[in-house]
Amino acid sequence: MQPGSLRLLRPLGAGWAAAGADYSSRRAAGAEGGRSRFLPRRCPPREPMEGAEEEVAVRCPVCLRELPGALINSHLDRCLQAGEGDAERGWSPPSKKPRLAAAPSGETTPAAAPVFSLFNKGRGGGQSPGAPGGRSGAGRGDAAEKAEEGGLALGGGTALRGASVAQKLEGKPLADRLRPDTLRDYVGQERVLGAQTLLRSLLESHEIPSLILWGPPGCGKTTLAHIIANSSKKTGTRFVTLSATSAKTNDVRDVISQAQNEKRLFKRKTILFIDEIHRFNKSQQDTFLPHVECGTVTLIGATTENPSFQVNAALLSRCRVIVLEKLSAEAMEAILMRAVRSLGVQVLGKDDQHDSSATGSGSESSEFPVYIEEKALSTLAYLCDGDARTGLNGLQLALQARLAAGKTTPLSTAKGCSADGVVITEEHVKEGLQRSHILYDRAGEEHYNCISALHKSMRGSDENASLYWLARMLEGGEDPLYVARRLVRFASEDIGLADPLALTQAVAAYQGCHFIGMPECEVILAQCVVYFARAPKSIEVYSAYSNVKECLRMHTGPLPPVPLHLRNAPTRLMKNLGYGKGYKYNPMYKEPVEQDYLPEELKGMDFFKEQKT
Repeated sequence: MQPGSLRLLRPLGAGWAAAGADYSSRRAAGAEGGRSRFLPRRCPPREPMEGAEEEVAVRCPVCLRELPGALINSHLDRCLQAGEGDAERGWSPPSKKPRLAAAPSGETTPAAAPVFSLFNKGRGGGQSPGAPGGRSGAGRGDAAEKAEEGGLALGGGTALRGASVAQKLEGKPLADRLRPDTLRDYVGQERVLGAQTLLRSLLESHEIPSLILWGPPGCGKTTLAHIIANSSKKTGTRFVTLSATSAKTNDVRDVISQAQNEKRLFKRKTILFIDEIHRFNKSQQDTFLPHVECGTVTLIGATTENPSFQVNAALLSRCRVIVLEKLSAEAMEAILMRAVRSLGVQVLGKDDQHDSSATGSGSESSEFPVYIEEKALSTLAYLCDGDARTGLNGLQLALQARLAAGKTTPLSTAKGCSADGVVITEEHVKEGLQRSHILYDRAGEEHYNCISALHKSMRGSDENASLYWLARMLEGGEDPLYVARRLVRFASEDIGLADPLALTQAVAAYQGCHFIGMPECEVILAQCVVYFARAPKSIEVYSAYSNVKECLRMHTGPLPPVPLHLRNAPTRLMKNLGYGKGYKYNPMYKEPVEQDYLPEELKGMDFFKEQKT
């Protein structure tokens, strides 16, 4: 080893080798003058390079290709630019820790594990739900990845060839596997997403505004976000999803920081989808305000609660609220029909038998075909109460239960099975759904909607509607004491003096519910509700008291004092001051007593007549 020579850890070609030799000669020439100005004293001596003219291969840290050292810099620039374009299309280049020494010739480089790009550092809170995962060094495509997950996606309505119905039902829930990818396959919500609507035009032109999707469970909020995620791939827009049930403020800040980097460096937009956004408190929702305002992120929030109460007013002013309604029975039948066709289940009409003429295509590799009655699909569409997730999961449960019975029991004796195959009837569907799906939330908007409907039905003397809304609340799990308290209020507000016994009925109903509880107390509430619906109505007392409150609110200046003759005089001092002087004790007079009871400023005021005019 020659003193003063330098060995490069990663030589980059003949040019660098010549530069190293020139440096060594200058270092040796200056050694006589004492300590070198170029190399620290503690740096150990290096071995000289072997063959300055020999090209040494260098591995690219991005694509792991080995290239001559003279070409590595230009190649690295091109590789990084290509990696940026792939990241915009939802693909991250492979990565592997580079080794200092080149791989021996003849050896096969192992496949690299995928990593995320510099500006897409992964956290548990955020992900891109529609974006494909990173490809490996071998360049696997989307089809290979989906094949590993257990079969082709059923989102497009295509049945999995060569698989039985039981195999198609395995893995993910049917509601998730059948989630559509395009607006063309989206069913329902014609008022919001129909042809020529504002939102559909914006989505088709890839101009996504900040949105708050408000609707009941299973109406298509998450599905619509999934469609927007697939659409954003065409424009290179990042789509990040967070769930307010598990995400924290730090997760939100990380996503916003990444969005700022993407926008500043690559001019790339970011769409942030927050599921169950009403679970975020006020301070967490305030985190979005400046970034939604300046366009750093496009916010899409999904909620089942009324945004007027659960979302900050400042955030609502920056977003457009889209109201999604419960799916109609016709839309539910279309969704269920698409599901059975995707699974290869045949639909039997009223007059159809178990033959190949039924709607749908039979499963090719199953041991026996599977049929479902058309009436069973119609019943399921009505029982799920506009919730597509409930309907599809109920269908999946009914199919799995009948297939299990067909496999474990001989076909000749199994109930619902014949020589032709397994038949799913209306009874099987009801068993799979267990009960009528009642949408009711004791802490949400439906709670106030139902009690309002009950109150107005009793006021309108409609006893049938009153019983319906009462049963809707009690069967949905409402506290019977809450209903009883509202009935006490109704007795004085809407019946009043027209039937003074109504208040006694309401208090007795409350005490009865308190004594015995549900379900025995439901008939007590039903009796009280019907009594109130049939009773005469009078709001005379309620309106008069409202007029008094209005008089107090509108009074200017200090309130008038109590007249002296109406004041209590328990002490001699008060009597000397005139308290109680001139008061006429009414029971001592046989005729009506002329006496003023209102303050001087309000003499002659009639709050009951004010109500009539």
